[in-house]
Amino acid sequence: MEDKSLTCKDCGTEFVFTEREQLFFAEKGFANQPQRCRECRQARRGGEAPLGRVHNRSSYGAVCAACGIETTVPFRPKGDRPIYCRSCYTAKVPAGA
Repeated sequence: MEDKSLTCKDCGTEFVFTEREQLFFAEKGFANQPQRCRECRQARRGGEAPLGRVHNRSSYGAVCAACGIETTVPFRPKGDRPIYCRSCYTAKVPAGA
């Protein structure tokens, strides 16, 4: 085994999945590699990212399929599904879904 360079799916930065971490994952029986850097994993758990590290999530422009206004979404639209603005989405999706 050797260190692997991976890209964080949240912030897009590259991070190293060390040989030692790979052994730990194997011992625990984890089948998948980590998808997030250490800072993003900590942020998801409720911890704070280290000082000086700012995570900016990308937002992408799209046109609402229901009302036609321009909106932004936190993912890159692929074009295979409709995109809705916040108000149209909340009107279509029942609470708690």
